[in-house]
Amino acid sequence: MNTLYFEDFPIGQAQEYGDVEVSALHIKNFAEQFDPQPFHLDEGAAQETMARGLIASGWHTVVMLHRMNYEAFLKRMASQGGLGVEEIKWTKPVRPGDRLRAKCTVAAARPSKSRPELGIVEFFFEVINQNEEIVMTEKLIALLKRRPSAEGAA
Repeated sequence: MNTLYFEDFPIGQAQEYGDVEVSALHIKNFAEQFDPQPFHLDEGAAQETMARGLIASGWHTVVMLHRMNYEAFLKRMASQGGLGVEEIKWTKPVRPGDRLRAKCTVAAARPSKSRPELGIVEFFFEVINQNEEIVMTEKLIALLKRRPSAEGAA
């Protein structure tokens, strides 16, 4: 497995990946532990809300995205941690039976001014359902190691 460094994320690069099937059981299990609102837990109660049915917590959608990211590239990245999430938008509800995938676009990248061995990458993520609808977007900033130079590698 090749390590991905700062230089492997040029501005404009885009990739799609992932395939997560969302079930009512997963929605309810997540909600019971982390976001126990009625429209995430109970179909009957959810029918009485503006969602008109059971929907996943937005935070559940974030977690599903991050798992897809991990499988697609994070586990290979020379990551030094995240510098923050600038924005999350939930644009459509995620429902039982949805199939989600992710699209990642490198929105910005620059070498660190204070730490030349590191680079800063801004990722823009879209979570897309089986109907080609964007259900969530996220802007995330990551700190990555720069590729070691051939001179320094011995």
